[in-house]
Amino acid sequence: MQKTHETHKEPFLRLVKRDSLPWYRAWLIRFLSILAALVVAALVSMLLTHKNPIMLYGTMIKGAFGTSRRIWQMLQNIAMLLCISLAVTPAFRMRFWNTGAEGQVLAGGLASAACMILLANSGLPNGVIYLIMTVSAVFAGAVWALIPAVCKAKWGTNETLFTLMMNYIAIGIISWLQGGPWEGRPGTQQIPLFNKNALLPSVFGLHIGWIIVLVLVALMHIYMNYTKQGYEISVI
Repeated sequence: MQKTHETHKEPFLRLVKRDSLPWYRAWLIRFLSILAALVVAALVSMLLTHKNPIMLYGTMIKGAFGTSRRIWQMLQNIAMLLCISLAVTPAFRMRFWNTGAEGQVLAGGLASAACMILLANSGLPNGVIYLIMTVSAVFAGAVWALIPAVCKAKWGTNETLFTLMMNYIAIGIISWLQGGPWEGRPGTQQIPLFNKNALLPSVFGLHIGWIIVLVLVALMHIYMNYTKQGYEISVI
């Protein structure tokens, strides 16, 4: 019998992660990536709008830094996005591509709002209300993330699509509540403030959520890099 020898074709491109990279080269790569993104975005915007991309970038910068109020709003949005990114960091370290952070945040916000409404006339101290809202939000967000995780473990579903689609379910629920049972003045689609005690105190004109986020950044850094469980997450 004539033996056939199998030949393995080498891939056209091979991606290999570098074990070590000098810090200056790593920052240079980041800088060039951002610069390339700005150039590509400028070209696309120029083709679509036929306007000077420098003027468009100038408008964006003015919208973010034009007034002190805009700067504080931008910092508040940055803090919120940073908090969301911290929440999905362990999942991404384990190569579980959780793209449902938006829906999980909305589920937590839904639970917080429900506590605010139900505890409006409870007479509880502010600290107790904060604690109940926090625990409820964490539990609701965890349950929203647990659903695709269980389906992934039990039936091997695609977590990227599953978590992404659940975002729209959460958005639909919130939209229904805003324009229905929880709507304040008809036509506004705004949830009224039933309980002023549920508001966080302000520091430098912003609620203390940004301070909480900075503390969480430090805790997450310690957890992921200096604890046994953080090491196990990276290994997984």
